[in-house]
Amino acid sequence: MLTQRQIIIREAIPQEDLLIAQHFYQMWQDIGVLENAINPDWHDITLEYINMARRDLFYKGFVAEVDDVIIGSASCQIFAGLYPNVLKPEYRKPGYIWGVYVEPSYRRQGIAKQLTSIAVEYLKAIACTQVILNASPAGKPVYSSLNFSENNQMILNLVVSASAL
Repeated sequence: MLTQRQIIIREAIPQEDLLIAQHFYQMWQDIGVLENAINPDWHDITLEYINMARRDLFYKGFVAEVDDVIIGSASCQIFAGLYPNVLKPEYRKPGYIWGVYVEPSYRRQGIAKQLTSIAVEYLKAIACTQVILNASPAGKPVYSSLNFSENNQMILNLVVSASAL
């Protein structure tokens, strides 16, 4: 197990966007999404999104390093919303955390928790009033330990998932 001093959590630089995109892709595979269900242009789509989010949504990426090798990442931004936002920002300004990923050999060592915590701190700093994320089953205990609660989101799947095919 790694000690706290060996893990460096820091803000990602734009030159690391491709690595963050690769982690995002790997995250989908790790939760069982088949490769043929992922758009073959996933890297371009993710990089374009990161550029837009950096420009329009206060995007920041964070990485975890061990011995100068990036072994995890997380992204956060202002939540773009699902409907017209008619509420004043001081009442509701949600932030969104996405793409929390840690290489398999470094999991269960608190790295995802550290990445999520630094993302939460950034969202607090830009005056977000709440933080939203979508958790995988493996990630739920991490987020619960940071006082995230399950909300009232309800989902009705209309299409059979690719992993069920």
